[in-house]
Amino acid sequence: MNTPASTLILASSSAYRRELLQRLALPFDCIAPDLDESALPEESATDLVQRLARQKAEVVAGQHPQAVVIGSDQLAVHDGQRLGKPGSAERTFQQLRSLSGQQVMFHTAVHVTHAASGISHSHLDLTTVQFRHLGDEEIRRYVAHDQPLNCAGGFKMEALGIALFERINSEDPTALIGLPLIWVAGALRAHGWQVP
Repeated sequence: MNTPASTLILASSSAYRRELLQRLALPFDCIAPDLDESALPEESATDLVQRLARQKAEVVAGQHPQAVVIGSDQLAVHDGQRLGKPGSAERTFQQLRSLSGQQVMFHTAVHVTHAASGISHSHLDLTTVQFRHLGDEEIRRYVAHDQPLNCAGGFKMEALGIALFERINSEDPTALIGLPLIWVAGALRAHGWQVP
């Protein structure tokens, strides 16, 4: 495509992804796809996030074929177990306590599609987070401060959660928040958008 589509859509209701995409200074809309996000039998974490990112983008692109649509999905895995969003302060505390001194792998998939042209691009980012050894009181202080109840892994890396880690290994630090902007910017350029 030589010129960008008239519309850019983020196929998500995530405030975190919306805030990330705003960094690219492009006008866009947010539309949450109606999608069953359950894992298929025997589906790996990598396959699951890639499938969901693609389906999210394709569902919205089917309704808006002239738009460039971005779909993304993320899953945290520790010791072979998938970590969900804790949902309550006590579950967040217990989850972070179990991750003290441990390593967590975040699988973040992105799919960018333009239905009218049939052009699509996909990406998978793997980010490894090494947690410090955390005391109960500092976990409680952290949870009270950031309230990361709806965050995969139970923390907000973009806020005080950064203090929970020893290190992060990633090609793109924004992937840990939910949308790897380095790759997304390149994909949007391939679709004709000027970034920056």
